[in-house]
Amino acid sequence: MSLRSDGPAQGGPVPPSLIEPVPAPSGIRLSAAPATAPGRNPLTRLWRRSRLLAPLLALSPFVAAAWFVVRFNPTDRTVDPTGPCLWHKATGINGPTCGGTRMFYYLIHGNLVEAARHHLPALLAVPFLAYYCLRWTLGRFGIQLPSLRLSKGVLIGYGVFFLVFSAVLRNLDWGPLAWFDIENLDPRTS
Repeated sequence: MSLRSDGPAQGGPVPPSLIEPVPAPSGIRLSAAPATAPGRNPLTRLWRRSRLLAPLLALSPFVAAAWFVVRFNPTDRTVDPTGPCLWHKATGINGPTCGGTRMFYYLIHGNLVEAARHHLPALLAVPFLAYYCLRWTLGRFGIQLPSLRLSKGVLIGYGVFFLVFSAVLRNLDWGPLAWFDIENLDPRTS
């Protein structure tokens, strides 16, 4: 018995043009490649499940830097494992990164005045970098802080300020700028 009215039912193959494609249910792979068991690698499983692992990994260089400046005080006149500042030794003037380690030392000890004296441009970037790190970390837990969008002009202006102040202005022995000149603490050159 046939449901069609145009003739009796026949048992032959159905032409491909009459078959409508049926989408595959979600979660089913249609490729011939063998599926790997999810979570087989313990590091992959740990990375996917731990929302705190990525922020901890991102924070580890700052913890190492804090340990270093607490262990080897960069403000005393003893030789540190990293040696003297190569830029200052070669040119005799402060370079773009001179004073950064001492700025970090004073920052973690809460002395903002000395931190500003040793590297003002880097100190001005700290609140912005801290906010970006906090926003990213909380975002891993589903907490969204407002986005801080700095224009291209602000970023370029900060870069120019960083270079001009760090390499030129704080090397001038004039008035208020002389306060930003930092001394070379290498005991071999004193």
